[in-house]
Amino acid sequence: MRSHEVSSWRELDDAICEASRPRGSAHVHPTLVFRGLARSTDAHVSSLSRLRGDYAALERHLVRNFRKYAHRATPGETVWDWLALGQHHGLPTRLLDWTFSPLVALHFATASWPEEDGALLAVDCERAHRLLPGPLREELEREGALVFTTEMLARVAGDLDGFGRLAGDRPFLTFFEPPSLDERVVNQSSVLSATSSPAYQVQEWLAGHPDLWRGWLLPARVKLEIRNRLDQAGITERVLLPGLDGLAAWLRRYYTPGEADRGSSEDGSTTAGGSARR
Repeated sequence: MRSHEVSSWRELDDAICEASRPRGSAHVHPTLVFRGLARSTDAHVSSLSRLRGDYAALERHLVRNFRKYAHRATPGETVWDWLALGQHHGLPTRLLDWTFSPLVALHFATASWPEEDGALLAVDCERAHRLLPGPLREELEREGALVFTTEMLARVAGDLDGFGRLAGDRPFLTFFEPPSLDERVVNQSSVLSATSSPAYQVQEWLAGHPDLWRGWLLPARVKLEIRNRLDQAGITERVLLPGLDGLAAWLRRYYTPGEADRGSSEDGSTTAGGSARR
């Protein structure tokens, strides 16, 4: 993945501001969605694909049984609501987590693996959506929306098979906002991406559309500077992961002087860093 290596917080902040500036868009706000990786060598592939084997064939079974056993949870009526709920709780899905906030993405890029280079990715979802099949583009235009809701997706594709058939021979990537399942979703300005096929990965889409995204490499020494700025701004586990789990994660990182826990950078469950006493 091509990325520009930044040398400081100031350089990164200026680069994000430049990339976010609207350029003839119908939307007055930035049209970028962001994703942070604590290790730049990690790939943008779904949790479903990490099951390996014929993982694509497992998707329908995972979703069916999740809905069956989680029937007391009622996120909404559509399959997209249930996919979002499953993703939120760790179910392997075709979805990937994004955010409208570069600061939130930078939190997940810097909260763990401090000795490793991290990465920040930004995709212009408005331009990406121009490549969608006609029925999906028309739904967005009808609503005047930047990204889909679960209801909008369901009006065009009520099930995953129908969603896949829209692609024809041109696989696509789309972005939607999950329902506000809890404060975590709200505080993280969460966005989810969905590929037209469970076997088609965001990594492949990025490789095929280099003009629709930007990436920044965050050297380990710069990650520390960024982390300190985020902590000063209150972008911490206490805010992004409300509840006792987030509080414990923040305290673990705050009181760990320079040694990193090894773990996932996406859910914030394992974080690390260095700090003085509070």
